[in-house]
Amino acid sequence: MPCLSIKRLYVLFFLILLISGVFSPYTRSLASLPAYQTAIVGEPLSFTLSMPPTLRKHIALETNRPGFLSRSGPASPPLVCRPGECFVHVKLFGVIPLRQVAVSAYPPVRVIPGGQAIGVLLRTQGVIVVGSAPVSSGNKERSPALEAGMRIGDVIVRIDGKSVTAEEDVREAVDAAGRAGRALVFEVKRGSRTLEVKVRPRLCPETRRYRVGLLVRDSAAGVGTMTFCEPRSKIFGALGHIIADADTSQGVEVAGGKIVEATIQAVRPGRRGQPGEKVGVFYGDGGLVGEITRNTGQGIFGTLEREISNPLYPRPIPVALVSQVRPGPAEMLTVLHGRKIEKFSIEIVRVRPGVPADGKNLVLKITDRRLLREAGGIVQGMSGSPIVQRGRLVGAVTHVFVNNPTRGYGIPAENMLRACGLLRAVDASDRLSVRLYHEGGIRSNAA
Repeated sequence: MPCLSIKRLYVLFFLILLISGVFSPYTRSLASLPAYQTAIVGEPLSFTLSMPPTLRKHIALETNRPGFLSRSGPASPPLVCRPGECFVHVKLFGVIPLRQVAVSAYPPVRVIPGGQAIGVLLRTQGVIVVGSAPVSSGNKERSPALEAGMRIGDVIVRIDGKSVTAEEDVREAVDAAGRAGRALVFEVKRGSRTLEVKVRPRLCPETRRYRVGLLVRDSAAGVGTMTFCEPRSKIFGALGHIIADADTSQGVEVAGGKIVEATIQAVRPGRRGQPGEKVGVFYGDGGLVGEITRNTGQGIFGTLEREISNPLYPRPIPVALVSQVRPGPAEMLTVLHGRKIEKFSIEIVRVRPGVPADGKNLVLKITDRRLLREAGGIVQGMSGSPIVQRGRLVGAVTHVFVNNPTRGYGIPAENMLRACGLLRAVDASDRLSVRLYHEGGIRSNAA
């Protein structure tokens, strides 16, 4: 019986030790280290460990790539020396393993921050079905295309094997087939699938033309803000989110497009439940003209005809990684009147590095009194407005809270640069293994 009591005491003692260890600040500090981290060559690797200095100096960092990190002393932060990807093993006394972190190191990138108001002109790949336009037939109104299986949001890419690039292509093909008394075969894209739909046109008594009962669109246009330009390649990024069709909310596949400088004529202030907007016109006579090559969830990207300038930042500035962005004061660059780029104070309320890359990783709050007075906060057309913190480009404005225009979301600049290919980890001998580690099973409304 006494032996059993002693065993129970031992079990209780070890349980207390285990619980104390799990909930200790040191254990939580280690657990908070991300499984994957990015870094810039020539800058410290930001491992934040809440440990006393006497213990911290016994923390050793080992890598599977010689010369990847260097330290000037036991208490100094590790410096990233080479681009590429590797595993960093965190050990106590150089023996006891505490944590393993996959690290991707990138060469430093400097860009010219934007802030210019731009007009975005996109030509879609195919034509988008944005609604129905029923054809009168006796006492009924019918949409032959929808009845045959087409849906709003489908993208028509071919009709009877011929490519479709404009609304006129659809109208002419439909009318010609109707007059010939035959059906048409539409090739449509629906998400990742490609379908064929057979439709027989009907004569519209009002227009005396044959129709299939669809409303289609072949282009998109709007006002946004330039985020950055890389001066050597002239690659630009803007908006920070995908351009979606206004009627279907579906991302537009780009067949071609351009950006031109816009002039802001007025700003309609935002109110609770009613987002504001910039009112602009495109003149096309400014120095900012570029070709759009990609429309992605991280913004639109392409190449400028000539390098842009920013009077507030005449020289390129470094780009911050997500791990370098801190909650606190920052500034937003945007245009409220004409073509003048201005600086406005904001606060980065929260950094969410672990959420999906949906343009909402940064939670923002407008603090500038003049911007609040004139615009009410974030308005449509500010998408892409650069966010600068401590002399670095850290992100861009993307969304506004509909019920609170003084707050919104932003996308990290790192995500945009990676999407357009400006941020690459080169000379990586362990690229595949690190990617699998990062992507595998060990992972613990637009403005």
